[in-house]
Amino acid sequence: MKPVHSLFYLLALSAASAPSGLPQETILPDTVVIRSGTLQLHGVRWRPAGKGPFPAVLINHGGYRTAEPLGSDDPSILGPLFAKHGYASLVLFRRGVGPSVGTGPADGELLAQALASHGQAARNRVQLELLEGEALNEVVAGLAYLRSLSYVDGTRVAVLGHSFGGSLSIFLAAHDSTIPAVVLFGAAAASWGPSPELQQRLRSAVRRAKAAMLFIHAANDYSVTPGTALAAELHRVGSSRQLKIYPAFGTTTREGHNLVFRSPNTWEAEVFAFLDAKVKTMIPQPRHNPHLQQTGAGAAARSRS
Repeated sequence: MKPVHSLFYLLALSAASAPSGLPQETILPDTVVIRSGTLQLHGVRWRPAGKGPFPAVLINHGGYRTAEPLGSDDPSILGPLFAKHGYASLVLFRRGVGPSVGTGPADGELLAQALASHGQAARNRVQLELLEGEALNEVVAGLAYLRSLSYVDGTRVAVLGHSFGGSLSIFLAAHDSTIPAVVLFGAAAASWGPSPELQQRLRSAVRRAKAAMLFIHAANDYSVTPGTALAAELHRVGSSRQLKIYPAFGTTTREGHNLVFRSPNTWEAEVFAFLDAKVKTMIPQPRHNPHLQQTGAGAAARSRS
């Protein structure tokens, strides 16, 4: 498969993956441009039928190499499922990934280069720099954009993260204490063991965050230790958390790690029960809510179709 360079390909893949029988409003995604500093990143947003204001979810993908094909692991395929359950959503493609190719090197590219050139310690250092710097700035901009949409209740915006994007979502929740809930698929599964510093920073971040957290792994993920350790840390400090380890999916660790994309039927009921309890049942707030205002970490541009 050729590298994904166009929004057209992503939108076609997303629409083809949409569950049948959904209202038309939930099947056709909308393309957006989101500014983060000097970067112009691309994203795909979905919305349920109706006027809203809707609760919403920011979807943070994992770490890809620059121009790496997304294929069946394209995070945009989750949009129709969230719309079916009454949630607007935004997939922000960070620097160098999918339709954001050309904006700079992707997270996974920088990590691979550091590992090849200078070893594991260098990779660990670059990963933390991204999680607390450039990558964090990008998802802060994505969150601000999603909260600004006229059909979204900006006080009811949760976050879902996978792999590197799961770690990033934890740092985002520590940065923004108004996020009510975070769903984490395979967060830090491949990086936890080799990086004691990442373990320490993630433990600190979950303690600072105010969000309820749901940690999810397949039993054959690269490691289930991050979910069990971080859930235990939240239990120790008395914070809201849930941990779910599903049976092994597929035959490889990669398949288990990508459970979020490859078997939504496995986790759908529990994830939406969690989100409905922590997010959807919150009282909608008026549009003048101060959380809708842009923070200094990134600026969001209005969409284009």
